[in-house]
Amino acid sequence: MEKTNEFMKTGKVFPLLMSMSVPMMLSMLIQSLYNIVDSIYVSRLGTDALTAVSLAYPLQNVVTSVAVGIGVGISSAIAIHLGAGRQEKANRAATIGIALTVIHCILFVILGLLVTKPFLAMFTKNEVIVDLACDYTYIVLCLSFGCLLQIAFEKIFQGIGEMKITMILLATGAVINIILDPIMIFGLLGCPAMGVKGAAYATVIGQITAFLLYIVVYKRRRFAVQIHPKYLKLDKAMIRQIYSVGIPSSIMLTLPSVLVSVLNRILGGFSDVYVAVLGVYYKLQTFIYMPANGIVQGMRPLIGYNYGAGEKERVRSIIRYSLLSAGCIMLIGTVLSLTVPGQIFALFDAEESLLQAGITALRIICLGFLVSTIGVIYSGVFESIGEGKHSLVISLLRQFVITIPCAFLLSRVFGPAGVWISFPAGEVIAAVAAVILLKRFKEGAYSPF
Repeated sequence: MEKTNEFMKTGKVFPLLMSMSVPMMLSMLIQSLYNIVDSIYVSRLGTDALTAVSLAYPLQNVVTSVAVGIGVGISSAIAIHLGAGRQEKANRAATIGIALTVIHCILFVILGLLVTKPFLAMFTKNEVIVDLACDYTYIVLCLSFGCLLQIAFEKIFQGIGEMKITMILLATGAVINIILDPIMIFGLLGCPAMGVKGAAYATVIGQITAFLLYIVVYKRRRFAVQIHPKYLKLDKAMIRQIYSVGIPSSIMLTLPSVLVSVLNRILGGFSDVYVAVLGVYYKLQTFIYMPANGIVQGMRPLIGYNYGAGEKERVRSIIRYSLLSAGCIMLIGTVLSLTVPGQIFALFDAEESLLQAGITALRIICLGFLVSTIGVIYSGVFESIGEGKHSLVISLLRQFVITIPCAFLLSRVFGPAGVWISFPAGEVIAAVAAVILLKRFKEGAYSPF
């Protein structure tokens, strides 16, 4: 078992990082594509439908955030224990992680039934939009077990360095969703036209299929960790280790939902068009941040394993290469957003008012992309080494503590543009804080510069 993961400690850093990250970058791009495709098809149903899906985004993101957050906690625990040579604890982390995920599945069904309509009705008085948003949200929340379990297995496989498998299975789920979207939304090939509901069903079918494929793959061969009932024990220390990273990571990933909800209230005071712009932006920005998160996904097991093995210089080297790689992605995103924002928004069949508002928003927000590299990478570093609270501090600064007050104050002066300005402002402050936190952690032993 130990030899299976020895490559994390012995391979050349940059090629190894790329071999771990590129599969995740590709799968994240495909994942981004199917989020975009959802919105492109839904936009054909009209602005009300697009606004409805935008309003549903925060609750949908809560599911993904909890799944990914707890998954990161599981992956971190597995990598650290494997690096330190503690095989049984790694197996226990994987098994307990799946058990915790099953509990979360049940909780989200309850949440979906109780919270959906009251939450969505807070953001618009348009009954048509509320009904459409409810149709979409009930489905993605009450059938969220596919998303939760798929991501749990994804993070377990990532924790042991099996990136190609996760790339293939993530891509499979995404492609299924892309294929089913037009069929179920518009009623093609004999399927009834379901509109917004069709988009939701296509999403959950893709997720459930990916989860089932993980089960098939896991059963077909022996991997570096084993999931088995014999490892399912009330291990409080292990649960604490998973949640100490998982809860801050989940909160961190849920922050965009809180942020979008608050910003929707501010923007809704100007026009529903700006709510739609924000929803479209959050779909678009996944094309930039998902590949960067692919770097983080590839980086995490490498850092966790080498941190557990006591390889300080190797950890620093991995961080340096990760910053450089993610920075290149962010630079490309900035250039495209500044030069062709109209063509990007035109993909959504945008009305003239939506198009003009979207161009302004994208050109302002993208000014924070490059500096956000530091916050994104350093958050991943702290998650990898089990210091979830530091990741949370960085994310709170990026997406809550700075952004929301700035949006509220600046919108009084500059209107909707003030909301867009708050995004780069939050990124700058968070980057400074991230550098300070890593410099202070263990006297700068893992600071890359």
